[in-house]
Amino acid sequence: MADNRTKEQRSYNMSQIRSKDTKPEILVRKFLFSNGFRYRLHVQTLPGKPDIVLPKYKTIIFIHGCFWHGHRNCRNAKTPQSNRDFWLNKILTNAERDKKNTTLLRRLGWKILVLWECQLMSLKVNAILSNLVKKLEPSI
Repeated sequence: MADNRTKEQRSYNMSQIRSKDTKPEILVRKFLFSNGFRYRLHVQTLPGKPDIVLPKYKTIIFIHGCFWHGHRNCRNAKTPQSNRDFWLNKILTNAERDKKNTTLLRRLGWKILVLWECQLMSLKVNAILSNLVKKLEPSI
């Protein structure tokens, strides 16, 4: 199946996708803040510049876009049909980088939590965020 957009339109669309301050990320940040958690954002001194860093709990939260990070068996992570080799390589490289950064952070003593975009856009979002708080509380 061919792309229904021109190369220029597709390039523009992809260039508009944010890497910071995405809707799922803001949702998690507002939830954490309203529940009394304080955090730092995109700490450049840590591997992978984590989305949310909770120093008090020695915990890092990554909020991954399903497409960009290759969420398996997710309907939001379909590989485009045009320029397929490029996208497969791009997504595989992102996943490998994620794994490497997670390993480095764990070696530094950080607890890692990964939330997927599809989880935060589902009807179960309240349960997922409540579970997030439960995962942080035992670390107190």
